[in-house]
Amino acid sequence: MFPLGSVLLPGEQLPLRIFEARYASMLDDVIAGNSTFGVVLIERGSEVGGGDARGDVGTLAWIKEWAESAPRQYSLLCTGVQRIVIDEWLTDDPYPRARTRDLPDADGDEPVWSALLDRRAQLQLLCGQGGRRDPQLRWIASQLAEPIDYSVPDATAASFRATSELPLGAADRQRALVAPDAAARVDVLVSAVDDLLAALRFRLQA
Repeated sequence: MFPLGSVLLPGEQLPLRIFEARYASMLDDVIAGNSTFGVVLIERGSEVGGGDARGDVGTLAWIKEWAESAPRQYSLLCTGVQRIVIDEWLTDDPYPRARTRDLPDADGDEPVWSALLDRRAQLQLLCGQGGRRDPQLRWIASQLAEPIDYSVPDATAASFRATSELPLGAADRQRALVAPDAAARVDVLVSAVDDLLAALRFRLQA
């Protein structure tokens, strides 16, 4: 297991730099196996040294590329594969380990994309307005201007892609990850963007 201060979603790319000895040992075992490991959010604490509080839902990551950048230090490019749930944390010696199982989305209603697309359009407009004096908001507006189409057969994959394409913090991304199905995930995103819109309006009026 690799606890991180950020959330990896299924379908996302994750670059990682390995420099701690315990994760170099983990990498030895992962590469000797099926090249997969679990990524989970650190809810409290630090990525370095252990002693953190971790979430109980994460993502299985597959190592797509790796290279040794220095003795026992590595650069990885990983892909999020699917959700996992942690049933039991084991000892962190020699590195964090846990008993996990796959966590597929439950059967649910089809997502209602219209509300999210409306909020996304509002966010793009607001970031464009604020971008006149804030380069970061201007960049977000340019990203949100990309054409999108979530009307695909795989609603789960579309809902994770929608999460990836929004400028959300780790807590909101984690709430989207743990949502039971695609429709519930889209509802989480609508609520998160509503909060973001309110915060941006307040910031731009200041």
